[in-house]
Amino acid sequence: MKTMQFKTNAKCGGCVAQIGAKLNNILKEEQWSIDLKSPDRTLSVTTDLSEQAIVDAVREAGFTAQRITK
Repeated sequence: MKTMQFKTNAKCGGCVAQIGAKLNNILKEEQWSIDLKSPDRTLSVTTDLSEQAIVDAVREAGFTAQRITK
């Protein structure tokens, strides 16, 4: 499994809940987290799924996700 990070436009716990509802359809809850204190509102995901699968799930929730490359 690999860990990927994404910049999101989540702003609050409600946003995280909406994103989580979609992510939990394809991931286990312990495989993802969103750091709302980070300026990028960083979504961290540990999975074998593709980057596009994560971006699509976040988009379905009504938010954006852009991969952060380091």
